Amino acid sequence: MEDNTYDAIVVGSGISGGWAAKELCEKGLKVLMLERGGPYDHIKDYKTAQKNPWDFDHRGGTTVEQRKKLPVIHRGWAASESVIDAWANEEDCPYTEIKPFTWWRSYRMGGRSILWGRQSYRLSPMDFEANEKEGIAIPWPIGYQDLAPWYDHVEKFAGISGSKENLPHLPDGHFLPPMELNCVEKDVAARLKKHYQEKRHLIIGRTANLTAAIPGRTKCEFRNRCWEGCPFGGYFSTQSSTLPAAMKTGNLTVRPYSLVTQVLYDQDKKKATGVEVLDTETNKTYEYKSKIVFLCASTLNTAWILFNSATKIWPGGLGSSSGELGHNVMDHHYNIGAQGTVEGYEDQYVYGRRANGFYIPRFVNLSGDKRDYLRGFGYQGGASRQGWGREIAELTMGGNFKDALTEPGQWTIGATAFGEILPYHENKISLDKTRKDKWGLPILAMDAELKENELKMRKDMQEEMKQMFDAVGIKNVSTWDGGHALGHGIHEMGTARMGRDPKTSVLNKWNQIWDCMNVFVTDGACMTSSGCQNPSLTYMALTARAADYAVSELKKNNL
Repeated sequence: MEDNTYDAIVVGSGISGGWAAKELCEKGLKVLMLERGGPYDHIKDYKTAQKNPWDFDHRGGTTVEQRKKLPVIHRGWAASESVIDAWANEEDCPYTEIKPFTWWRSYRMGGRSILWGRQSYRLSPMDFEANEKEGIAIPWPIGYQDLAPWYDHVEKFAGISGSKENLPHLPDGHFLPPMELNCVEKDVAARLKKHYQEKRHLIIGRTANLTAAIPGRTKCEFRNRCWEGCPFGGYFSTQSSTLPAAMKTGNLTVRPYSLVTQVLYDQDKKKATGVEVLDTETNKTYEYKSKIVFLCASTLNTAWILFNSATKIWPGGLGSSSGELGHNVMDHHYNIGAQGTVEGYEDQYVYGRRANGFYIPRFVNLSGDKRDYLRGFGYQGGASRQGWGREIAELTMGGNFKDALTEPGQWTIGATAFGEILPYHENKISLDKTRKDKWGLPILAMDAELKENELKMRKDMQEEMKQMFDAVGIKNVSTWDGGHALGHGIHEMGTARMGRDPKTSVLNKWNQIWDCMNVFVTDGACMTSSGCQNPSLTYMALTARAADYAVSELKKNNL
């Protein structure tokens, strides 16, 4: 008979859940981590990571049956034979699109921490202050100075490689040595800097790939097959990093196949007493008790759990008293950019598969630059030289053609922009009680879209990249705009935002639910605004900070 009582319960095993488990376990708490999906073990379960491209049955492509069963994942670039089994079963776990919404989910141990792009940037003081200065939504209850030591803390453990640039709008961190820009990227970076009088910068990406070994993990091998799982632990994931650290304490219990259906709430004590779990294999229901609960199920699923909790007291769910639960959904909008060819450098080539690209930090609405929209965007991209695969097999395979293919092709360069989406109250999710999932539970309905500010920004996102490429001598520059449905950026945020006032926010400055102080939300749901930087590093820092506070309050008997 398993003991169902713990000091803390962590819901979810992705980037935030892994950090919550590690921090709480290392501070001496007995922790239960609940994962709705199945086990996924480090190294052992990375089934394709050591395969050669020709070992795949479909050479990387997906089948007609997979395209039929996983239509959402096939909307983007994630439908690859090597990782197709990583994505959630869309037939078992449907959702309703009131407006188009692309929801990328991975229901297994480690969540999307195996699959993420690893780009790791701090939000800046400006990002934390923007809402208040511009009168948008509500102010953040914390500032950069509150999170800076926690950024340090998580960067040291996760292992972030990057270059120090001394840019106020993109704070430097605790970095391992940076990866290198290739020869074309270095040249373009120098030309950009000169042309724009050091107001625009092209730098190597800041990535959670190790460029030097750290305890328990060896450095990145530059295979660039990260999302298949890294047998070397060369990049940060729950499996390679936080889970081993938590297990080492002897304080962690992991329970897979555990779909948390609600937080259990005691109305008299005004506290959560634990969670209710549906075992997805047996369909049996269990209750687990704890002193504190950390919800890290990912932005939208965390909101789903809250919608279904304490509904006898709050019809809208636990944390809904402000009227903001499920609202203010954000993402980063992209699928837009430019590309071109680069002359010269015919005598140089690239070797290996750098698991990274370049980054152009935000430059609009900064230092006197003023646009007809708020906030801004950055670019991520890379330069490379085309290989023999540039030509198609059907062309005549004569001797001259074969000789030509032994020479590398042109150098090309391209980048896509990632833009900030403002927190709009009307961008929301809710429960669709007319439809059910495999287990008879209500599903989410998505009602969120880009608005005028983002649409104006997109024009600049495309045009500015073209102008920069033209300015530095890139040839044959073309642009693209694939449009953007929310969710496609895989950076869902909002739904349970932090704030200073319980009347306008779901969480306080320590990530506690105002209505139930022993429940903490530290995944993307807590974000008050989104910045234009990749958000995962911020989730890590917020989680570590909240865990430290939670243990301190427990010791004082305040929770």
